[in-house]
Amino acid sequence: MSNKENINKGGISVETEHIFPIIKKWLYSEKEIFLREIVSNASDAVTKLKRLISLGKVKDIEDEFKITVTLNKDEKTLTVSDNGIGMTLDEVKNYICQIALSGALDFIKEYEGEDGSKNGIIGHFGLGFYSSFMVSDTVDVITKSYTGSPAVKWVCNEAGEYEIFENVEKDCRGTDVVMHISDAEAEFLSENKIREILNKYCSFMPVEIYFVNEGDEHKCNHEHNGEECDCEHENEPINDTTPLWQKLPSECEESEYNEFYKKVFSDFREPLFHIHINADYPLNFKGILYFPRINHEYDSLEGQVKLYYNQVFVADNIKEVIPEFMLMLKGVLDCPELPLNVSRSYLQNSAYVSKMSAHIVKKVADKLNGMFTNEREKYESLWDDIKMFIEYGCMRDRKFYDRAKGSLLFALTDGRHVTVDEYLEKAKEKNENTVYYATDKTVQAQYISLFNAQGIEIALLDKVIDTSFMGMLEQDRNIKFVRVDADIEALKGDGEVFENEDLAKLFKEVSKNEKLNVKFEALAEAKTPALLNISEDSRRMEDMMKFYAAHGGMEEMNIPTESTLVLNTESALIKKLCNDTQSEKAKIIAHQVYMLALLAQRQLSADELQEFLCDSFKLLENNID
Repeated sequence: MSNKENINKGGISVETEHIFPIIKKWLYSEKEIFLREIVSNASDAVTKLKRLISLGKVKDIEDEFKITVTLNKDEKTLTVSDNGIGMTLDEVKNYICQIALSGALDFIKEYEGEDGSKNGIIGHFGLGFYSSFMVSDTVDVITKSYTGSPAVKWVCNEAGEYEIFENVEKDCRGTDVVMHISDAEAEFLSENKIREILNKYCSFMPVEIYFVNEGDEHKCNHEHNGEECDCEHENEPINDTTPLWQKLPSECEESEYNEFYKKVFSDFREPLFHIHINADYPLNFKGILYFPRINHEYDSLEGQVKLYYNQVFVADNIKEVIPEFMLMLKGVLDCPELPLNVSRSYLQNSAYVSKMSAHIVKKVADKLNGMFTNEREKYESLWDDIKMFIEYGCMRDRKFYDRAKGSLLFALTDGRHVTVDEYLEKAKEKNENTVYYATDKTVQAQYISLFNAQGIEIALLDKVIDTSFMGMLEQDRNIKFVRVDADIEALKGDGEVFENEDLAKLFKEVSKNEKLNVKFEALAEAKTPALLNISEDSRRMEDMMKFYAAHGGMEEMNIPTESTLVLNTESALIKKLCNDTQSEKAKIIAHQVYMLALLAQRQLSADELQEFLCDSFKLLENNID
């Protein structure tokens, strides 16, 4: 006997009474999604009929297509009605009585692609309808086909037992899905709850949706002075069928983008700028992304990107679609090539999602470059708000850096902005391939003034991320970043340099630091008697250790910072001190010079400030005649 004769083949059989309890409890993680599914099916019914009309297969239909969601708390029903394609008896048996057999797929196979157009069919899987049983004891479907066939009524309980009634009364074409809400799910008989779900999932569906509460009489807000109201109250659709992202950028005004942002994200502040994405090939997705306005670097950086599928809301804040360094973005993305019931595991392993993310990175870089080239003034005004994200992005994504590096700016201490290349071009004469920067333009004002007097521009790099960003640029551009208090090479003049061991010893004494490096240099600015220099490398190491300690990476280590006191041999005060290094007055003056150098470099401690003030008062007293 051969091996083939021992093989038995067959199909797994699932009985309805076993599958229905699973559907009722586990079909979707959130029960409220049932309404999205039923309304999406109604939208598909309208889309199918519109498609047949466009193909000339159906004529003489000029109805205004719509979907109506009707709540009747007294009857404990929630009904979704459409005037779309409807169903015949055979279609009810094929698509309603058989779980997971999708009428949408059959329709697409038969009618889509005849003229090269893309479909707008939402539901592809066939399970969505059964989500109604997650909240219902019984579901009724009353439907009448566009073909004129007699209307059919299908009634099914939560056990999956159904009855079909033929030749029932129904005046108009289309389908009514009547959900008899169970006592355990009474929250779905609340008008506020239903409106909340509709606003969340259906705000941009392509067919007008109306909500009716049959237990609530319409109240007029107009003044009638006690007379009977005869106003015509027009019921407004709850959705926008042509959301902004479905339009071409050339069709949209700036005010529309801002209004859309405020409406969708309930943010009263206008965004910094937007990016309108209309990808076609090889990707197919649309959307609008916004850079929100951040008050300061400690604001919440959590963005919010809403994912849609053919204008149906799918998920909120899908991080897998947006690159990590752009998570502060807010916006909407409509991705008809993603499944409606998208899962995180699918997104994490989807090549399509990876390509989407890369395309978004490219679009952001293109937007920055476009603004830099065509709207330089506006771009500079926004730079301080976006620089932290751009710098982080450059460090995390090399491709993003390569695309955007020509548009990276330095904010200067005088308020202007220049690119890296513009700064280096001007620096060729006095500080070639060196960028001098300040981290606090108030505390370091003395240094900034000295450098500016020599015609040297100072970049303002005052964010925590700037240290890492500088390191990246140093490697990529072969340049050196030096803080203004780290090097006096560019401040040297042509004067005579002399040294005085007694004076150096005096300053070590008054500083209470015998290991203090004391150096004599002739500076171009004669009025400044002394400067305190802090080693760039040791200070960066100290900053890095503090950063890691603050974020729990390690215990804070006390790393000694290399500092040098530079005494200016062009200063008249230093020259006088050379002649008197032993008197009490000389000690007070030397201490004041040291404290002033310290004050120009950083804030004084409480004890240092107290000493400084005491010596200042003594000097003032000694100079009164």
